[in-house]
Amino acid sequence: MNDHLRAGIAIYTAGRFHAAHDAWEDRWLALDAGDDERFLHGLIQFTAAVHHATGRNWAGACGLAESAREYLADLPEDYRGVNVGEVRASLATLHADPESIERAPPLLLTYEGQQLDLDDLDFAASAVAAEVLAEAGEGDHATVERAVEYAREDFAAGNETSPFVTLVIDFVRDPDNRGIVHQRLTEHTERRAARDRDVDGLFEP
Repeated sequence: MNDHLRAGIAIYTAGRFHAAHDAWEDRWLALDAGDDERFLHGLIQFTAAVHHATGRNWAGACGLAESAREYLADLPEDYRGVNVGEVRASLATLHADPESIERAPPLLLTYEGQQLDLDDLDFAASAVAAEVLAEAGEGDHATVERAVEYAREDFAAGNETSPFVTLVIDFVRDPDNRGIVHQRLTEHTERRAARDRDVDGLFEP
C-alpha cells in the first residue's frame, strides 16, 4: 500500500486534489472492511471534499467532509504515518464553513511527519504516480501504462539505469517538460514493442 499512499499524497501536494484519489481507489476497493479500508475511504473523500471546496461546490464539500470524518473517526492520529488527526480537524472546519478554504490553503497531507512532493518519490511510487497523471490527462494513458510496465520489468531485472525507469521518474518529477518526456517515452515504447514483436515472430511456425 505504501507506494500508492505516497504517490497519492505527492499528487495532492501538487494541487491535483481530484487526481490524488486515483492512486488509492484500486487498493481501497480490494480491501475487506477494517482500518485500512476506512483509512483509504476517508482519504479519498477528504481529497474529494477539498476538490469540491476549491471549485466552490459548498454542498458537495460539506457532505463529503462529514462522511470522511466518520470513516477516519476511530483511527490513530498518525495512522500509517499520515497526519490523520489534522485531517479530521480540517474536515470539521470544512464541514462547518466550506468557504474557509478561500481564506486559507487546504491542509497538506504529510507522511511520517514530512511534506511529500513528486520529487520525493522513489521509482515504485513514481510508477504509480505516472499512471495516475496520465489518466488525469497528462499524456496518453495507454502509452504511459505500457512504459511503466517496461520500466517495472527492467527495474525488477536490476536495470535501474533503463531509459524507461529514468523517463518514468522524469515524467512525474518534471511537469514543465512533461510533454517532451512523454514524447521520448512514446518513442522508446514503440521501439520496445516493435522489438518484442520481432522476437515473437521468430518462434511463429
